[in-house]
Amino acid sequence: MKQFDLVVWDWDGTIADSTGMITQALIKAAEQAGLPDLSEERARSIIGLGLRESIEVLYGDIPEFQAQALANNYQRLYYANENNILLFAGIADTIATLDRKGCKQAVATGKGRRGLNTALQQSGLSKFFNATKTVDECFSKPHPQMLDELMDELVVMPERTLMIGDSQYDMQMGKNAGVITAAVSYGSQTASHLQQYSPDYLFHDVATLSAWLLEQA
Repeated sequence: MKQFDLVVWDWDGTIADSTGMITQALIKAAEQAGLPDLSEERARSIIGLGLRESIEVLYGDIPEFQAQALANNYQRLYYANENNILLFAGIADTIATLDRKGCKQAVATGKGRRGLNTALQQSGLSKFFNATKTVDECFSKPHPQMLDELMDELVVMPERTLMIGDSQYDMQMGKNAGVITAAVSYGSQTASHLQQYSPDYLFHDVATLSAWLLEQA
């Protein structure tokens, strides 16, 4: 018997293999803005947050002109390479199969609307999602607004909803919204780090996640 009526996906690091590109764009953007150097580990740690929230976590209360310079630099560097982003192998087939089975699917992402729409168009996955929420319309993760609005829009209860993501912010958002959470350790954060946020399930590769999802949804 299936456990879920709605599967909500994070995008970067869960569907799209974009962690490395985001990390390098952030490191270079900070350097160009004259801010203290970022380590790769530190840059990876904020993936999942909105851009404004990421800057606040990384640099605290810096002058607005520096925060804006960092944001502008990051967006320029990111969008210059967005056509090169690949999906994790097997993830598109899983999403298509869930759609054929009649499972509702959605995206909740720290990306902006422009970035998500471009990614959905390029990936060909747009037709499989019943709804999407970005940081442009909602509070950033870990606030539960994205999930709350998706469940309201698609008329699904929290206990029948699954949030899949690769970051602590996805897990915290899921807990805050009262849904079931599944962490994936093939994205931006390690299994040991993710376990600190008590996901209901933890998967180390797409194949294992997919096999389980097709049984449960």
